[in-house]
Amino acid sequence: MMKDCLQFLIEPAKKLKIRLKESRKRVRHEKKEPLVESQLFIMELARELNRICQRSSILSHIWTTEDTWPPRVCREFIMDWAAVLEKAVQPRIILTEYQYEKPEKRAWKDHFLCMLESGGECDMGPHKRVIMDWTREIKSGPKPTVWPGEPVLMMLDDLEFQWKRGRLPNLLPAMELVMLAVLNANNPDKEDVTKQWLVRKQRSQKIDAIRYIPHSVWNWICDAAEEVTLDTETANGDLIISGDEKRMHCGVERRDVPRCAQRFDSWWCALGQKGFSSGRHYWEVEVGDRDWRLGVAKASAQRKGFRSLNTDTGYLTLRLERGMDLKALTVPASVLPLNLVPRKVGVYLDYEQGQLSFYDVEKRSHLYTFNEEFTEELFPLFGTVEVVKDLVIRPADARQRCLCPGPCLWT
Repeated sequence: MMKDCLQFLIEPAKKLKIRLKESRKRVRHEKKEPLVESQLFIMELARELNRICQRSSILSHIWTTEDTWPPRVCREFIMDWAAVLEKAVQPRIILTEYQYEKPEKRAWKDHFLCMLESGGECDMGPHKRVIMDWTREIKSGPKPTVWPGEPVLMMLDDLEFQWKRGRLPNLLPAMELVMLAVLNANNPDKEDVTKQWLVRKQRSQKIDAIRYIPHSVWNWICDAAEEVTLDTETANGDLIISGDEKRMHCGVERRDVPRCAQRFDSWWCALGQKGFSSGRHYWEVEVGDRDWRLGVAKASAQRKGFRSLNTDTGYLTLRLERGMDLKALTVPASVLPLNLVPRKVGVYLDYEQGQLSFYDVEKRSHLYTFNEEFTEELFPLFGTVEVVKDLVIRPADARQRCLCPGPCLWT
């Protein structure tokens, strides 16, 4: 009897031991995979930036191969940043001996360097040389090292902490932040690097984009919190609006409401009372289990009929259908991964930057950003088909600021 009881403990332990052995064997096998040229370049770039940027030891994880990026990610990073550097600093880089050489000799060197590339990456040579020239210029200048500043260091600590916890697949956002800090050090018009980083990250709509928002940046977003209320004059007649104009759900019977041009007569939607034509604004919404719609409507957008509420008709919205189909209503629609469906949604408008962003408030992660140049007043938009539970606009002061001095310990 005792032996049978112990068997329940022994068998799971044996299976765990087998799984651990298989895991270690898989890791050893993966580490034996040869690195391609772009991966090696990223490792060397991390080493160079580590020398240039004081207290950037986070990058040591990259050049010691603790954090190795997939080849495709490495190539995209190199091409993106070569384009940024060509535009920002290339005109002022002193011509190297290579650039003074005769065209035919330079062409031969280009061909030779391409031949040295492996894994079908011969087209990456020019992009890599742009980045190499930039790091060489910094190291040979009067100030070969850069102090990134305390806000940047706090963000780097946060990103490293989250990477070690497994919330970040790699340290690409940290490397981007270091490159922005180094670029900004020589810029006569000093900018807040952490805000630059946010705007840059939100311009990317790649499926594998890293979605985590460091808590210092998250606090800055939430500092733009607005007290948003529903405009009953725009609400569809089927909607029941609470007395404080913060909650709404669908009623069983249609209300008798005055007909007016600004009212939705088909979609179950309502607008916020106040529109925005400048500045930064943020509001949070608790959404139900069923379909919902959030975003903004342009002042000129038509509200009558069942025409699609998408970017072609003046609406920038996220919509959940059938409880699992989350999409941004671009043309055509941009379908978002199933695991992104949130319970609380944060909406952030940066009018001057031309960005409308959506976040999962509980996970503090980025969902999607619309990027365009805004030219007219924008009104918060809310839609629901929920009959029992309310769609709730949270008060502006509902969220307490994170007071952790370094990486947030509560997320």
